[in-house]
Amino acid sequence: MDDPTTLLSRLAVSLAIGLLVGLERGWHSRSGQEYQRAVGLRTFALSGLLGGIAGTLTLAQQPYILGLVFLGYAAAFTAFHWLEAKADTDPNPERDLSITSVVAGLVTFLLGALAILADVRVAIAAGVAVTGLLALRDPLHRWVAALSGDEVRAILTLLAMSFLLLPVLPNHAVDPWGALNPHSIWLLAVMVAAISFGGYVAVRGLGDRLGVLMAALAGGLASSTATTLTLARLGRMHPASSRLLGAGVLLAGAVMMARVSVLAMVLNPDLLRPLAPPLAGAALVQVAGAAALIVRNRHYHVPKLNIANPLEVGMALKMAAFIAAVALASQVLAQTIGAPGVLVMAALSGMADVDAVTLSMAHLGGHGLTLRVAMEGVLIVTAVNTVTKAAMAAWVGGGRLGVVVGGVSALALGAGALAVGW
Repeated sequence: MDDPTTLLSRLAVSLAIGLLVGLERGWHSRSGQEYQRAVGLRTFALSGLLGGIAGTLTLAQQPYILGLVFLGYAAAFTAFHWLEAKADTDPNPERDLSITSVVAGLVTFLLGALAILADVRVAIAAGVAVTGLLALRDPLHRWVAALSGDEVRAILTLLAMSFLLLPVLPNHAVDPWGALNPHSIWLLAVMVAAISFGGYVAVRGLGDRLGVLMAALAGGLASSTATTLTLARLGRMHPASSRLLGAGVLLAGAVMMARVSVLAMVLNPDLLRPLAPPLAGAALVQVAGAAALIVRNRHYHVPKLNIANPLEVGMALKMAAFIAAVALASQVLAQTIGAPGVLVMAALSGMADVDAVTLSMAHLGGHGLTLRVAMEGVLIVTAVNTVTKAAMAAWVGGGRLGVVVGGVSALALGAGALAVGW
């Protein structure tokens, strides 16, 4: 790094990182008297610059400079922070005796060095992240204090499912028909569990009415079938909230229709033209039905949804097993029957998911399959999926939820059928 301009710009970044962290730390200790705070805006700014200078000297064939300076800085910074706490003889219950500022100072020093020795963009991003983390102290403390034991276990279980088990599963088919991919099946279980937990978080954080609707919209982006199952289970436990939960199921279904349209548009625009009218017609009816349910019940008290288990792992595993069985049966039929098996596969797959068939039809439409057959495959899978969700709402959620979802779903399918060929 011989260019003086580059060196000066990186030293400026080191200084700026220190200023940024110091701004937050100085604001945090703003109630203290002047000249009685060991660390503040200038201290952290100089810490960042010190790290930058040490990094520069390390580049200049002085490999031990950075380590020696860091050790001296760490010892001095820790000692001053300890003296600051000890010198305050006035008992103050709000006195900050945490080690956060010490650690923040050390991190600031190293970020200053990082701006010299590595990618400057990484140092900038890390500096912003450190400052944000420091500024969020109170919200983070409140959040941790509000967590229950079940919620902590649910978070850890979901993380274990996602980052311990998922990476080690084989990401290829393990059966002769190429239908069972352990990685994909477990990913689906993780998705179902995450939607279940997301619904719990939304209801707890946003309230029953808004939480259900937001969970439905977000869940519909991932899996409207899994979202329906989650809401249907709530409907079984809280029949008085059937209309609200039914609106959530319908919104998730409308999002599914939009998701299919986007996939078709991106992968095969020619396929979107015949698909757009029926999918749009069905989605509009579902949105209108959900809106009517919400408006009609906006003045009614929504019973509190007491969700006992934040994470339904058993439900997620059963759902994944069911979808795996459907995928296997669909693939066997498609390979055994031949061309008609494509539509049979679409119908069977619709009992579990729409994305796999939509992706297949979008890739094959006009390239191995006629656009008409591809369109029929997509419409069949979405129609069967809509019927399946209505049946799931009735079977799992009870008759009241089934009537609400089934009635609007029938109208949506009718509107979609009338729009075919427009």
